[in-house]
Amino acid sequence: MSDEAASDPKPRKGSRRTAARVLAVQALYQIDMSGADTAEVIKEFRRHRVEGGKDAPDAKLFAGIVAGGGTRQAEIDALLRPALAEGWALERLDAVMRSLLRAAIAELMEQTETPARVILNEYIQVAHSFFPAKETGFINGVLDRLARQLRPAEIGPDAKAPPEGKSGGKRQTER
Repeated sequence: MSDEAASDPKPRKGSRRTAARVLAVQALYQIDMSGADTAEVIKEFRRHRVEGGKDAPDAKLFAGIVAGGGTRQAEIDALLRPALAEGWALERLDAVMRSLLRAAIAELMEQTETPARVILNEYIQVAHSFFPAKETGFINGVLDRLARQLRPAEIGPDAKAPPEGKSGGKRQTER
């Protein structure tokens, strides 16, 4: 990961929900690195980074992802471990990557009103803010595997294929 990407990931202009996801990854990173209390980190981020004008990150989505990722971390990690390549320990992953995966899994678990494919697309875009293509491909594979497990009706082998033009890296809009 480049220093520039780590220090200043930039969500797409005008995407309050994408900005909330980027901040959620950063908040979960802070929790992971410092052992800080989830509720305190949410308050701190809301006070200093989330609240603001019309282009401010979606505060409700941010808090939901961080609360889910923080309070359900053991459950999320138990899902992540078998989804990693054989011989890879979760603790061996880059801390930002771990935080991004935890945020995405928390959102898949907690934000059931958002289609799974939208969540996957969003986190792959967020991953591009932090990592080069090789790592983004790894993240994509892990998230795809877990989305099939967590939301089989949407992504599983019997799920309907997305309409023409809605796959292949194209951004889907959220409901």
